[in-house]
Amino acid sequence: MARSSYSAGKRQRELDKAKKKKKKRERQANRATSAGTIPIATVDEIQGGLLSIEEVVAHVHTGPAAVASPGGRASSGVPTRLFVGSLDWSVDTALLRKTFERLGDVLDAAVVLDRDTGDSRGFGFVTMASHKDAAKAIDELNGAELEGRALVVRQATERRR
Repeated sequence: MARSSYSAGKRQRELDKAKKKKKKRERQANRATSAGTIPIATVDEIQGGLLSIEEVVAHVHTGPAAVASPGGRASSGVPTRLFVGSLDWSVDTALLRKTFERLGDVLDAAVVLDRDTGDSRGFGFVTMASHKDAAKAIDELNGAELEGRALVVRQATERRR
């Protein structure tokens, strides 16, 4: 009696299924062995020559050697990032930088823009060259008026995600 085409098709499907299972096992085996080859770095290797928090605070209080800043004036200390809130919609990065430059060296200034419309979101960030300049800016500009609105100026903190 001749074999029907049904059993030949069934045999082919079973062979294909067996090949897929074999490939899956190989992929799983490769995944298991490759995971073991990922090098694990220590905190010291990642940080490299970065200063600890205690060392940074000590440098701020003891006054490390003066560092030349982009403005040409000598500045000491660690750069400090400030949050500037309650900005008027018309305030741009140039005006924000100009407002803070009269109090010390500004390394960076940026008004945060809405990604869809390109309009100001009403806040920005300014990076001052030293902690002393940043403290002076907070004292003098927090509550000060810019373009008809009272500014909120404080030290920037890491955003929680």
